[in-house]
Amino acid sequence: MLRLGPREFAANEPVIMAIVNRTPDSFYDQGATFAEEAALARVEEAVAQGAGIIDVGGVKAGPGAEVDAAEEIRRTVGFVAEVRRRFPDVVISVDTWRHEVGEAVCAAGADLLNDAWGGVDPRLAEVAARHGVGLVCTHAGGARPRTRPHRVSYDDVMADILRVTVGLAERAVGLGVRRDAVLIDPGHDFGKSTRHSLEATRRLGEMTATGWPVLVSLSHKDFVGETLDRPVKERLLGTLATTAVSAWLGARVYRVHDVAETREVLDMVAAIAGHRPPAVARRGLA
Repeated sequence: MLRLGPREFAANEPVIMAIVNRTPDSFYDQGATFAEEAALARVEEAVAQGAGIIDVGGVKAGPGAEVDAAEEIRRTVGFVAEVRRRFPDVVISVDTWRHEVGEAVCAAGADLLNDAWGGVDPRLAEVAARHGVGLVCTHAGGARPRTRPHRVSYDDVMADILRVTVGLAERAVGLGVRRDAVLIDPGHDFGKSTRHSLEATRRLGEMTATGWPVLVSLSHKDFVGETLDRPVKERLLGTLATTAVSAWLGARVYRVHDVAETREVLDMVAAIAGHRPPAVARRGLA
């Protein structure tokens, strides 16, 4: 069972986490949801399309203009409070690595802290424990926030992913975060080359075998672009193919830009796996 905020998700229930960037320089939408009303419209659309989690980000993941904690708080806290007011049943996640931001967004109603930079601020897990919220524990290969990988290498990338993410998860539980509110994430592209991200996907079953629910953040990422030689706006098919493989290997949560398309892929994989009946069944029955 995965319990986050107001929701309980069944063992075989795939969960969509919709990305809502409160940044003017997102790699994907170049600030399309920086304005609050546009961001709220995005939340409404994502929830209608089947997202169970809304992931709010106040800082672009890649290099760019400096955003200090005060500005990140300004971009996220009021918005989290408004989403909580308008959508009481949705799980609200905030993508941050800073404990100061974690404190502020939890006070505003966040249910989950999505730490994409691998515990670089160890106090963030303490915040999650203190507020009774969930935590995403990600492998970033030791990279500092908002840096790109450079000549990174691993003897065994999946062994390193497991060591780091399981270690972070166990530490979080030891601090008091509920076990059923902790997820692990292989961190595609973070501290990894394209070949590392492909191997992490191919071996994702080793992560799901740990028993910790696995979150994957695949949407339009560089490893998809490099694999298919496609720019950001032409990576949907590659993203969906990777999503299907991840679903077959047991991932639970999918952080995405394209909610409706991801929902269909996950429903199809669930039906093939025998976890979901067809929406209609007419063929060969008449």
